[in-house]
Amino acid sequence: MIPYLKSYDVIVVGAGHAGVEASLVAARMGLRALLLTMNLDSVGQMSCNPSIGGLAKGQVVREIDALGGEMAKNTDMSAVQFRMLNRSKGPAVQSPRAQCDKKLYQFTIKHTVEQQPNLDLKQGDAASLIIEKDGDGNKRVVGVVTKAGIEFDAKAVILTTGTFMKGLLHYGMNHYPGGRAGDNRSEFLSDSLRELGFEVGRMKTGTPMRINGKSIDYSKCAIQPGDEPPTPFSHFTEKITREQLPCYLTYSNELTHQIIRESLDRSPLYTGKIKSIGPRYCPSIEDKVVKFAHHSRHQIFLEPEGYHTEEVYVNGLSTSLPEDVQWKMARTIPGLENAELMRPGYAVEYDFCPPTQLNATLETKIIENLYFAGQICGTTGYEEAGGQGLMAGINAALKIKKEEPFVLRRDEAYIGVMIDDLVTKGVDEPYRLFTSRAEHRLYLRSDNADLRLMDYAKRFGLISDEMHLKFSAYRAQVDIRAFPKRHAFDPVSDPNDAPRDLTPWNDQKIDEQAFIQKKYEGYLARQDQLIEKSRKMENKQIPTDFNFDSVPGLLNESRQKLKKVLPRTLAQASRIPGVTPSDVGILLVYVDRHQKQQALA
Repeated sequence: MIPYLKSYDVIVVGAGHAGVEASLVAARMGLRALLLTMNLDSVGQMSCNPSIGGLAKGQVVREIDALGGEMAKNTDMSAVQFRMLNRSKGPAVQSPRAQCDKKLYQFTIKHTVEQQPNLDLKQGDAASLIIEKDGDGNKRVVGVVTKAGIEFDAKAVILTTGTFMKGLLHYGMNHYPGGRAGDNRSEFLSDSLRELGFEVGRMKTGTPMRINGKSIDYSKCAIQPGDEPPTPFSHFTEKITREQLPCYLTYSNELTHQIIRESLDRSPLYTGKIKSIGPRYCPSIEDKVVKFAHHSRHQIFLEPEGYHTEEVYVNGLSTSLPEDVQWKMARTIPGLENAELMRPGYAVEYDFCPPTQLNATLETKIIENLYFAGQICGTTGYEEAGGQGLMAGINAALKIKKEEPFVLRRDEAYIGVMIDDLVTKGVDEPYRLFTSRAEHRLYLRSDNADLRLMDYAKRFGLISDEMHLKFSAYRAQVDIRAFPKRHAFDPVSDPNDAPRDLTPWNDQKIDEQAFIQKKYEGYLARQDQLIEKSRKMENKQIPTDFNFDSVPGLLNESRQKLKKVLPRTLAQASRIPGVTPSDVGILLVYVDRHQKQQALA
């Protein structure tokens, strides 16, 4: 091995959406960080749909922004269309979504990384980890070795490998090694993880064809314009002034479905070539036709990939069927009768590590200072990856600084819901966020992510003092306008004492937020009671040295799962699938007994 002359505090492996957020936040917290990627031309690449946000995902992007992350700002600088989903419904389920110019997004985020102080961006293929053992045999990571034999030293390593570990691309009955179309795969890293004792599994995802927009007859499709005026993603963006591009809606039909059914003997999904599990909530068109045979049509969204390209993303036609079949089925769809494919759809299988091997900080349980984030944890989606990357970066920085870890509760953020789901319940298919996963979704709205989380960004030094002062004044005025009687005799709360310029917040935002808080006051009060009950369980810590084998009366299944997950609180233990309420009651008694014995000792 050849040691690199420079050492780092944090090395992030993989420059997708998780890696970008992890490296930026580590550098912004004052650490020397390295972002190591196999291809410098693919930093922040949108491998599938060039869109950001959606149901629950939009809330996550707003949360990343409130915590000092980059995804929302980058979306505002590169989107070609903005829409607020579920606008006719209540604020709890409204979610922002934007269609992006995929190259503008990619180059803008790469430039942000290159300009960030304390952060180096380098090309290299990570092949293995450098591990040290202490006198007790405990292992910790101290660096990374590339395929070229270059050794980078670090105090912490974050793996954000996406679909690249042992990636295998499927085009019909043909398959090729690759992390995605046009990129090599990571050949050795997952083998290194197995040797270190990690469980490694296999998952699958896919992407649809891209069609030349000049070959589409849009007059046969329903137009879907963006919102006017568009709602920005970032709390720090005043307004969007760029021209928006329309998307279009069309449908598959019985002829489309007949072609697909007749070609299933050439589908890697239905001939056994693909053995791993794909995303339930983003199925291929083959799966839709087979599993939902009673539907005579399925929605197909035609979404532009940018201002300066004719490529159109065909959302709803994700497939791994052979290219000639893709041609045939596309040309049965209204508006696509003369469609010219520019890129065929394909499926990709890849290695991942079941997330029950992680703590809630996303640090691995068996290797100290090693963190996982993104698709390596079994998730799917840019937004889920970005949220995990941000949290892994913050926690790696806090640990190096010898500060308390940062774990978001389920009632604080969708990011908290996601990470708790992953490390407590694990995954048996690619994980995707939905509003229905959050039991306190009335609190976890896209409109109040700043009110929920921006104080944390201030604590970690991820927003400026000046910006936090404006935010604090905005928050105070929201409370005054929502509940004026509370402040009738409180001269400090006089809105006239607030800073005059609250940009990027303004009077309209204050009024909108005050209206929502007043409207849902009664519902939120009831939510507060439920949150208080669950918080008591969350505050009941399970010691790290607690021996679950010492607890009599537990079901064998519960004992096995408790030993695997190693929950840190009684509430987390209660959420493990298979652990019964009676198991939790028994556990409470013995945790109390253990703590009393420790206190006496």
